[in-house]
Amino acid sequence: MKRKSKRAITLVVIATGISSVVTQLLIIREFLAQFQGNEFVIALILFNWLIIGGIGILLAHLAVKGFWRATAYRLGWLSLCLACVPTLQIMAIRGLRDYFFIHGASVGFYPTLAYTFITIAPYGLLLGFVLPYSLFVLRLEKPDYPGAFIYMTDNIGDVAGGALFSFILVYLVTPLQAVFLSNLPLLAATCFLFVSIKQQHLSVFMGTGLAIVILLSGIFMEPASLATFKGEPIYYCESRYGRIAVYKDSDQFTLFTDGTPVFSSHNLTMAEETIHYPMSQSTDPRKILIISAQGGMMEELQKYRLARIDYVELDPEVSSVLFKFGLTKDIPGLHVINQDARAYLTKSDEIYDAIIVNLSEPETFQVNRFFTDRFFALAKQHLTGSGILSFSVQGFDSYLAETQRRKISSLYNTVSEHFNHVLLLPGQKIFFLCGNRPIITDIPARLLEKGIQTSYISSFYYGDMTNERIAELNNLLDYGVPKNIDEFPQLMRLMFSQWFTKFSTSPNLFIIGLTILLLIYVFCIKAEEFVLFSTGCMTMGSEILVIFAFQIFFGYIYFQIGLIITVFLIGLLPGAWLGEKLRDQGKQILIITDSLLIILLGFFILAMKYGGERLPVVLFLLFGFVISLMCGFQFPAAVRLRGGDNRVVTRAFSADLIGAAFGALFTSVALIPYLGIVWAAAGLIGLKLTSLTIMATRHEKNKQT
Repeated sequence: MKRKSKRAITLVVIATGISSVVTQLLIIREFLAQFQGNEFVIALILFNWLIIGGIGILLAHLAVKGFWRATAYRLGWLSLCLACVPTLQIMAIRGLRDYFFIHGASVGFYPTLAYTFITIAPYGLLLGFVLPYSLFVLRLEKPDYPGAFIYMTDNIGDVAGGALFSFILVYLVTPLQAVFLSNLPLLAATCFLFVSIKQQHLSVFMGTGLAIVILLSGIFMEPASLATFKGEPIYYCESRYGRIAVYKDSDQFTLFTDGTPVFSSHNLTMAEETIHYPMSQSTDPRKILIISAQGGMMEELQKYRLARIDYVELDPEVSSVLFKFGLTKDIPGLHVINQDARAYLTKSDEIYDAIIVNLSEPETFQVNRFFTDRFFALAKQHLTGSGILSFSVQGFDSYLAETQRRKISSLYNTVSEHFNHVLLLPGQKIFFLCGNRPIITDIPARLLEKGIQTSYISSFYYGDMTNERIAELNNLLDYGVPKNIDEFPQLMRLMFSQWFTKFSTSPNLFIIGLTILLLIYVFCIKAEEFVLFSTGCMTMGSEILVIFAFQIFFGYIYFQIGLIITVFLIGLLPGAWLGEKLRDQGKQILIITDSLLIILLGFFILAMKYGGERLPVVLFLLFGFVISLMCGFQFPAAVRLRGGDNRVVTRAFSADLIGAAFGALFTSVALIPYLGIVWAAAGLIGLKLTSLTIMATRHEKNKQT
């Protein structure tokens, strides 16, 4: 093979890595917007993405071995298709949802799993197919071309794509604009490949032109492809935290973030309850903190003539839109703080008469942080002796489901550790009023004493909020339910169970089926492949552990989370390079690196238990880098042990991806919610101990023979 065409194939592999990582991150955001998702949905997406990629790798080997000879010309056409599919895939995710599901309806676990699999499959299979196919083409002229080199080349593109998206594209462009920009290098590399092999036919020019047309059409059709809601769309933007849209229906404005209505200009009932329930308990409030807001809340707060109102909203785009369209009012004394509220409280010295938390259900790890033991302790530190903390969760009409009862019981048991008096008020939402002096239930009378005029509370409170109903709700509490703590997010497990209860389904069928397939796969692979499988599982699991721990201790700082993801990719390259240099010491390398991975996770557990918020950010980055370094180190050694032919390389790639798929799923959905962050890390150590034992035993047997 000519040196020029070899360089062209290398550039195609790098450009494919750039495109694939950007596409993966965009697809995750797209599904979150379409399904109002959380980490469980992200886990399903990553699982499907990695499993489908692993299947694509195996298909490449079967195709080349059977009926489809590897050629550079065919690789060029595959790359052209790969550049076009992301635009079509994102359009399909947006457009097909309402054909499969009722518009605006929430979707259960199994339909979400099926829909993500079907819509990801075309791109995932093609992407998985192209990487080993590129290696097969390179080996046509150089049969001993190292499989580790294609692994390293792909990693260069992955790192570049992660950095490009996390630090540039997410701040500046819309999703389909990002698709266009990230696929331009792939189109250029493909054209260079065709030139290098002297394949400049009319069909090539037409194919390239069609690819450019598809990418450009996505940009022009993007506004029309977005989800529609009731009313007229009057605003749309992509912030670094999600998708923001505003719709107008008659004289009412509604703000949607990631497809969920979060602010409305006419929600008097919720505004009065959220503000006046806690404010009625304060004798002479002067300074309050409100975490997120709802339409009408500022008007209600204005009635108290407060000296200072600190309003914390994570996304500056959201607060800007709220004021722009009159969804919230700029009142005297209002100070807007665009920061993670928990991070703000950690560094602030302010003391408040009331802290009002107005967040959605604790369905994500990010929101769950405001319903944990550590947050309640932090809130108490920033309250006066007579201060009040208020927050709410989903309410009920006449029947409280068991999962919901356990949820509010866990919250009560957690917050009552820090406040002497906690009262639950039923309604559309269940409000928690927490303080160190008795909570008064006759809220209309208290407001009347203060001279505060209300519409809903003064007219309907006594009919809805009877003493019997309040007592009944508080008597339903189960004091044996575990507390919700950062390292053991009890609420996340309950919200996962509530997801299945809502649709009268169970995860058992999925778990049993997956376990059977996993056992069959593990028994069919070689020892070296099991090492790569366990390492892929551990690497992805560790990445999720680090991101989760980072959210707990430092808040949602998008730049640094993007940095963590990129660091987990960066370490693979030098690791694979070193592994290739030392590949003849294969068994020893696998044993040593497995031991080091176990030690690293042991240090992580100790750091979580005894370091916590005192840990510097650089320690998380260093941990991620070393984990990925060890993972990259193992790949060349494992391939060398099995002989390094095409079949071995494809099986190695596949084992790594399938292991990563199971690591993403089990760590996010099972280990952390059910065992907590420390025991989740211990579970990953157990897997690696199994891998180490297998390799050590195999080493001894080979040595004896």
